[in-house]
Amino acid sequence: MTELYCSCLGFLGVMPAYSAADDALTTKLVTFYEHQEDSSVPSHQATVLLFEPRNGTLKAVLDGSVITAKRTAAVSAIATKLLMPASAEVLCILGAGVQAYSHYDIFTELFTFKEVRIWNRTKENAVKFARSLNGPVQVCSSAQEAVTGADVIITVTMATTPILFGEWVKPGAHINAVGASRPDWRELDDELMKNCVLFVDSREAALTESGDVILSGAEIFAELGEVLKGTKPALPEKTTVFKSLGMAVEDTVAAKFIYDSWSAGN
Repeated sequence: MTELYCSCLGFLGVMPAYSAADDALTTKLVTFYEHQEDSSVPSHQATVLLFEPRNGTLKAVLDGSVITAKRTAAVSAIATKLLMPASAEVLCILGAGVQAYSHYDIFTELFTFKEVRIWNRTKENAVKFARSLNGPVQVCSSAQEAVTGADVIITVTMATTPILFGEWVKPGAHINAVGASRPDWRELDDELMKNCVLFVDSREAALTESGDVILSGAEIFAELGEVLKGTKPALPEKTTVFKSLGMAVEDTVAAKFIYDSWSAGN
């Protein structure tokens, strides 16, 4: 992601991509403001521009926030299908923002968990999250309570220092680490990072953007694409971490799919 700094308040990110397979050209514009006086305004806002690759004509302007939420959760679900233990029964979500909702939706649709737990630094938001869902969710008073014994853990927080510690994690659990998307931010501690099998969406991105990876010095075992292609094993019997930073091509494929579906209906 090409990042432009906006005064001292926030960031503007630009994520261009072209997919030859889909014949699609897009760029996503993302603004990120960590501290908002108006809490009704999301910290992340995004717009995806879809272009005609043959001549550069702008074809569509799409809600990038919805695309980001859906495609990020979808990739986490793919990683989980490959990496989670065979008999996963307990799902834990740390965080209660937009990504928590999108991950809950797809994970409860694709997988069968006997128990779902939620923790958020602000408990009121965790309670609001739980009350807004159709299925039962246990609101936990601490991250440790939520994590202990969980088979699949999703971290979707705004944490800048670790909130998930290796000593809490059940051996063989799978973790989707989605937050902490800057080189000096962490969600996972050194013990967890150094004692897991680490998968990423992009080695290049992880080694320049992920504080969890950079600051821990953890060794990357494989990209998720390598597992999908069969060139690297999944190792679901191990404690696994999928560090998700997002790839621009994911937005491109999603935007093209949405545009084609809309065009077919019109």
